[in-house]
Amino acid sequence: MSKRDFYEILGVGRDAPPDEIKKAYRQKALRDHPDRNPGDKQAEERFKEAAEAYSVLADPQKRETYDRFGADGLRGESFSGLTPRSSKASKT
Repeated sequence: MSKRDFYEILGVGRDAPPDEIKKAYRQKALRDHPDRNPGDKQAEERFKEAAEAYSVLADPQKRETYDRFGADGLRGESFSGLTPRSSKASKT
């Protein structure tokens, strides 16, 4: 199952600075927080989705990985099939 684009979830552009990402997350979190929407499963899911998006986009390393490889890169799936190089080079 493919995840929605984190930038789309927060409603920001790919070139958004960290303060814009934070502001967008806070707005969504306030709107969809479970305490403000008791019993609303859709709001709860939107809240969780926004929290996940923010956790990635707020971290420079995770954001770079996400930008390069998408959500699969965060789980390491983009690297499957690659074998690590040995740290010892054979000397012949």
